[in-house]
Amino acid sequence: MAELEGLEFGKSDFVLLDEVTMEQFMENLKMRFEKGRIYTFIGEVVVSVNPYRQMDIYGKDAIEAYRGRELYENPPHLYSVSDAAYKAMQRRSKDTCIVISGESGAGKTEASKYIMQYIAAITNPSQRAEVESVKNVLLKSNCVLEAFGNAKTNRNDNSSRFGKYMDINFSFSGDPTGGHINNYLLEKSRVVKQQPGERNFHSFYQILCGSSNEMRASLHLQKDPAVYVYTREGSGSATSNNDRASHRAVMSALEAIGLSKEEIDSIYRILAAILLLGNIQLESDGESVQISGLEAVSHIADLIASEPDNVRKSLLFRTMATGGGEIIEKGHTEQDACFGRDAFAKALYERLFAWIVSRINKVIEVKDYNPMLHGKNTVIGVLDIYGFEIFDSNSFEQFCINYCNEKLQQLFIELILRQVQDEYQREGIAWQHIDYFNNQIIVDLVEPHRGILSILDEACLTVGKITDTACLDSMDSKLLQHPHYTSRKLSPTDKTMDWKDFRIRHYAGDVTYSVEGFLDKNRDPLFQDFKRLMYNSANPILKEMWPDGQLGITEVTKRPLTAAIIFKNSMVALVDKLACKEPYYVRCVKPNELKSPMLFDDARCQHQVAYLGLLENVRVRRAGFAYNQLYPRFLQRYKMTCEYTWPNHLMATDREAVEAIVTQHSFQDDVAYGHTKLFVRTPRSLFTLEQERAALIPILALFLQKVWRGALARRRCRRMRAIYTIMSSYKLYKLKAHFWEVERRFANVRTTADYGRSVEWPAPPAALAQFHDITLMMHRRWWARQVVKNIPPSDMLEVRAKVAALGALKGDRKDWGVSRAWERDYLANVRDCPQTSSSFIRVSKELRNKDQYSQVLFSGLCRKVNRFNRSTDRGMLVTDKHVYKLEPKKQYKVLKQLPLDAVTGLSVTSGVDQMVALHMSSQDDVLLCLQRGELCPNQDRVGELVGSLVDHFTRVRKAVLPVKVCPSAVQLHMRGKPKSVSVETKSGQINADFKRSRGGFILLLPTN
Repeated sequence: MAELEGLEFGKSDFVLLDEVTMEQFMENLKMRFEKGRIYTFIGEVVVSVNPYRQMDIYGKDAIEAYRGRELYENPPHLYSVSDAAYKAMQRRSKDTCIVISGESGAGKTEASKYIMQYIAAITNPSQRAEVESVKNVLLKSNCVLEAFGNAKTNRNDNSSRFGKYMDINFSFSGDPTGGHINNYLLEKSRVVKQQPGERNFHSFYQILCGSSNEMRASLHLQKDPAVYVYTREGSGSATSNNDRASHRAVMSALEAIGLSKEEIDSIYRILAAILLLGNIQLESDGESVQISGLEAVSHIADLIASEPDNVRKSLLFRTMATGGGEIIEKGHTEQDACFGRDAFAKALYERLFAWIVSRINKVIEVKDYNPMLHGKNTVIGVLDIYGFEIFDSNSFEQFCINYCNEKLQQLFIELILRQVQDEYQREGIAWQHIDYFNNQIIVDLVEPHRGILSILDEACLTVGKITDTACLDSMDSKLLQHPHYTSRKLSPTDKTMDWKDFRIRHYAGDVTYSVEGFLDKNRDPLFQDFKRLMYNSANPILKEMWPDGQLGITEVTKRPLTAAIIFKNSMVALVDKLACKEPYYVRCVKPNELKSPMLFDDARCQHQVAYLGLLENVRVRRAGFAYNQLYPRFLQRYKMTCEYTWPNHLMATDREAVEAIVTQHSFQDDVAYGHTKLFVRTPRSLFTLEQERAALIPILALFLQKVWRGALARRRCRRMRAIYTIMSSYKLYKLKAHFWEVERRFANVRTTADYGRSVEWPAPPAALAQFHDITLMMHRRWWARQVVKNIPPSDMLEVRAKVAALGALKGDRKDWGVSRAWERDYLANVRDCPQTSSSFIRVSKELRNKDQYSQVLFSGLCRKVNRFNRSTDRGMLVTDKHVYKLEPKKQYKVLKQLPLDAVTGLSVTSGVDQMVALHMSSQDDVLLCLQRGELCPNQDRVGELVGSLVDHFTRVRKAVLPVKVCPSAVQLHMRGKPKSVSVETKSGQINADFKRSRGGFILLLPTN
């Protein structure tokens, strides 16, 4: 039973029909087609109905669904039988084959493509390059063989006009290593003549409609197929094929297969020569035959690399040797010349097709194979061969095709019958005789020494002029008593036959053949002149195709085998090849003649079911029992329907458990027990089990979901607990590891010169980020403590001032004198002011006694802007109580005294200038530029002034003195009015000085 398909889609296996009748078979087939189920089983046989539309059942998901699964586990599909054949080959090392049969238009070619694609998809999972190359060639060969072997017929736009059997070789690991293709009975007569509404082979239209203008010009061709006699019939036929796209695909495939540019060029030269041959006009003047217009002859000679005169002679004359060894040329009659031209065209195409197949085989053949080294080489064969044909007019080709189908049908029934009998014997089940049509009597009508093939051969070997009618008379006399043969002569009252017709009662139905042309097609004559012409071609590839052209005119050759005998031998070889393999079958059915996806023609389909022998197949498969299955698999599928077997049984064997299931459902009288399998007689018992199983599946699914979800939740809970435990332990470890690392790095910092200042701190875990900042700050304070402990008390004031300046300037001023010693009282320094220091010291003492200040914060010379907005040189003394403006030219006379409490802030620039603005509470700020003394001409004293004042305000006055570092202009007030002071450099300026501007002042600096 196929999984996932309910009875609303019909029976997925015809073996399960209630009654094996044609009516029930057709009803089930029609129902499945109308429901979109195009595949149905007959045991291991797949019946395929052409849907005439694209179906989304062949993608990667479908391939994965069928890979490695048993036939009964999924709905019927081509992939089922493909996988079964592959498993049998791989697991049991058995050669297998897949036989695809059905009439033209039933979908055989597409089925073979899907089978090849499936095998390619499931092999070589490791993507080995050499295996991928073999797979690529095998797949690309389909495209090439379709182009040269398929044609549009009235029944099918892509009908295979040849039979194909492909062997795919596999290594012991199941990967394709090579292959071999056999072709059978190419319909070469199509090259020169087609039925109305049909086309020649695809290759001709592809080269005409799909090639480039340059390519056609080099081949002396025109684009319109109607120009050429051999393609004129199909030039107006509508087809679903895109010749341009197909031509590109074929060219790409030929290159991928490995053909050289010269070989591909030769292929298309032969096609062009065939088309031009058909346009050669032969005219007779009563005595001799002439070619009308020799331009085509010249073009043909160019294409086949020969001389125009040699081509002309081959078409018009036949070279023969007399009994005395004399060589003569005999001119053709117009009829013989036309026959020879067409025979030459057919032979050219046949040899080309055979050469292409042999060239593909040369590429894909298994190379350097050593059984001892590489293991057993197994094979899967895929047979895509023409189905039974019954036309309004049936000739030699239909006779051979139908004979082939008789042979395959005989093999089909024999192998299936043998399989079923062997299975019953192995299982110990009594075998019942099965009535089925044995078509051996029809094969005997065709094959043996008194059969039709022998009569045809005898007629072809007879010396003298023997006609098709004489051959028919011979068949009538020799086959008079055969029950499956008749003719108009033997049945004069049957006016459905002509006097040149005979009829064979095939297993698929009665077929009337016209004997006209039988002998010529069987002889398949080709004048030796054409063979020599091609053998002597300057093109080595063309020469290779015609090895028999090397024989001399006087050399006596054995009479070649006739076409029928060659075909019979190939069929016998094919049947022998298939008989030694384990067969799998795909039977293709064409639902209607209109190629409609909706129409199911009952009469048409019933006829195909009859001649495919599908009903006999069902009867053989049933053989008294509709269904059989191994005990473990039956138990696995139906154990939930019995309380003693669900979820697991406690019985000694699986057979006892199966017996328990059967007993509980009261099916004891409807089954038989084999050694390893259970046999069920009627489908009704099986459907009862299926219905009960289908009802239980949702309940079991819910139960399993509940149990599984609970298990998942518990597992998730355990995992979360474990995760949190691991996280907690890991966090603790990271914390300890951080402490250990800090301890390791800072273990000896007390003894280092910088007290660990250069030691890099390890990155802390997130949980210790705040702790890390605190620890870092503690270390910095400890480091600062250690540094400060080593500073002499006399330097502490300077250190404090520098620290205050560092904090106030915040790194915004480039240079602020941190690297030098700060003197503070520069006016009293003899080295800085050697001439005036004594005067300043005297004044300073007087002011100390007068104002009672205790400390000089800063003193120095400066350039100051006075109340008249003019700049003058002044001395500045800053104590802990006042800011004094002094006149250096008058013994440092005090010009102005400002209380230090009135200072509300400082403003400096971010540059190297020495400008300072002291902001006063009275909004009458002091603007000055510090001047350097003689101690060091490039000293920066702004940072010293800022640090001294900020340190004093912070430490003594316990107040914050704001300091603003201006990147551009300094803003201040003078006498309550806002002013802006900018800094500029001026060439020629010797000393820094202020200059009035519209909005305030400009401090001019020397350029150096």
